Amino acid sequence: MPKMKTKKAVQSRFKSTGTGKLKRTRPNRSHILTKKTSKRKRYLKSAALVPESHERTYKKVMGIA
Repeated sequence: MPKMKTKKAVQSRFKSTGTGKLKRTRPNRSHILTKKTSKRKRYLKSAALVPESHERTYKKVMGIA
């Protein structure tokens, strides 16, 4: 069976942390920012962790695990 290719779209969206979890950026911060409050925009700056239920799938597609 041949090796599985890495999905570059997934690899560019997620970064692996030192403990092996996946970090992602929050959506909705690219445009139409005038109607969003400053508090909401600050919240959207921060990174978030991928839920454990999705983590295994993304790692497999990225070629990590």
